[in-house]
Order: sequence, then structure tokens, then C-alpha cells
Amino acid sequence: HLRRLLRDRRVNAPVRLSHEVTPFDPGDAGALRALEGFVAEQGASLFHLPAWLMAVEAGTGQRAGGFIARQMGVVTGWLPLTEVRSMLFGKALVSSGFGVGGGICADHPEAARALAKAAEGHARVQGFATIELRGGSIPDGWEQWSDRHCGFARTLAADDEAELLAIPRKARAEVRKGLAFGLTVTTGRSARDRAAHYACYSASVRNLGTPVFPRRLFSAMLEAFPEASDILTVWRGEEPLASVLSFYHGGAVMPFWGGGTFAARAARANEVMYYELMGHARRRGMTRFDFGRSKTGSGPYHFKKNWGFVPEPLTYGAWTAPGAAARNIDPTDAGYSRKIALWKKLPLPVANLIGPVIARGLA
Repeated sequence: HLRRLLRDRRVNAPVRLSHEVTPFDPGDAGALRALEGFVAEQGASLFHLPAWLMAVEAGTGQRAGGFIARQMGVVTGWLPLTEVRSMLFGKALVSSGFGVGGGICADHPEAARALAKAAEGHARVQGFATIELRGGSIPDGWEQWSDRHCGFARTLAADDEAELLAIPRKARAEVRKGLAFGLTVTTGRSARDRAAHYACYSASVRNLGTPVFPRRLFSAMLEAFPEASDILTVWRGEEPLASVLSFYHGGAVMPFWGGGTFAARAARANEVMYYELMGHARRRGMTRFDFGRSKTGSGPYHFKKNWGFVPEPLTYGAWTAPGAAARNIDPTDAGYSRKIALWKKLPLPVANLIGPVIARGLA
């Protein structure tokens, strides 16, 4: 009711009410409840939830921060920030750390401007060279782009057969081949599920030349979202072939961290994994499948297109401190090609030992 009055006053009153901006305090239970309500009211992303920020901190050590805008005590805007500190990749404020979305969420342009100004001031004082916004309102004067990443999402079909038929012919044939192998599919959150997921995911990202995220990040996320996350794994006997950690938010399933072993390819285990996840999500009451983002033109980008998903460009933005170089953590950049080639050759135990130390700076 008070929020409605504030909106009416902005329209009708000749005097503009200022937006008070304060730092986010994870220990303030009242602020946490208010932010959760604001995120729900705005229909904002999973990555705007305070629980996401705090799970990132618990899982990587990168500090949860951000700023809250209020009028007369009512939240009018929110900028979640992960304070990334990395010897390899420098210092940056990222909204939202390890997410594909985030950015400024505000119910009025003045609140958005106030949040951006607060973030810039904090960056200057604390020595952060970059502020990255993954979606949301991009402030005037900041760099912004829409040609580097695309999102992929569509409505889930009515039943398993309709879901299969919704997949284009060539990709559907691969799913059918995988289903014919008689692989076992499990879902859960147990220690066995987590171990299987880490084994598959770490092997997958090593094979792509990318350091794996810390194991404790996955555990922290599962614990932060006990009713809105789980792991689906495809098995051949006792051998996990492919596994994905998914979130459920706003009526959509979001397969977020997934991958398969070398053996998964011949068994079409990744195809089975995503198809089975669609049915699992529908049984959980979800209505949409959010396939996440992919680098425009990359292999995963074409994989998702081949499954019938239409790419939607994502708009991101960044502020860089005067005289500082923009942060670059794009694994497809030419400067990383030799490092990626070397990483692919590492024995998996070695990659899993040193990878998390590096990857915590890739928020």
C-alpha cells in the first residue's frame, strides 16, 4: 500500500522524493526480508536474491555486497554486487557474481541512477577498477553491448512425447539414440548426487580448457536453495556419465552447471540429461525451460539452437575506472587460446586441485 502511494506521489506531486541509498548488510534480517519481497514483486532474477550473493561468498570467499535504495523506508531499488578480488583478474564489482543475470533492479529511474552513483563511489574508494552489470538498467555513460551473449528459453511442452516432438528432427534423433541405451536417471541432493555431479562437471570443463569452480560453491548453492535446486544425473551402471545442477525460479527450470565425461558423448548422455530434465521440471510444476546463456556463435550456442531454442541477445554493461584497463575473462579471447590448450592436457586430479583457486576470480 505504501509503495502504491509513493508511486502516485511521484506522478502527481511537484516535489520529487529523494532515494536514500545504503550498503547491503547480510546480517540485517529485516533488510533481507524486504529485498526478497522486492525481488518477488519486481519479478527479478534468481541472481538478485540475497541468498545467491551469500552462497557465492560461502562457496568462494568473494564478499557479498551491494546497495539498497529506499523512499520513506520502502525499497525502491537494489543492486546486488559480488566483490571479486583476484590476483589474476584484478578487482571488480560484479552483478551478479557467477550468475548470468543481475544488474540494477529499480522501480524508478531515479532509484537506478542513485544506485549506479553509489556503486561508482564505492569502486573509486575501494580500488575496484570495474563494475559489471549482467542485465538490468545500464546507466548513461557506461559501456554496454548486446552482441556477446545470448539467452535461450522456451515453454515446456504438455507431456514427454510432446516434449520430444518439440525438439527438431536431428537433435531428436540423438535423444532417441540415447534413450535406447537404457541409461539410468536419478535426481537428488545427497552426497552421492554431489559427488557424481562434480565428477562429470569437472571433467567437462577441463576438456573445454576451463578451470572448475570450487566444489564448495555447488554445496553452498544447494544449501542456500533447499527447495529450489537439485541434481539430475545420467548413469551407466555405477558410472556417472552426465550431470547437471539446476535451479527452479519464477516457474522456470534453469540447468546451470552441467557437463559430461568423455564417455557421455558416445552414449548421448548429455542429450538424455536435458530431455529428462524437461520432464522432471514439468512434474515439479515448472512451465519454462531456461537453457541459460552462451557466447554468441560458440559450440553451446549452436547446440541450443539445434534443440529449437531461439537466441535472445543479452544486454550487459560495465563501468571502468579512468585510466584502468577493462577486465577480460572471456575464455574465447585470442589471448587465452594457448592457456586453454595447455589446460586441456592437464591430468584431471591436477586440474581439480588448482582450478578452483583460479576459478574463484571468474565470478
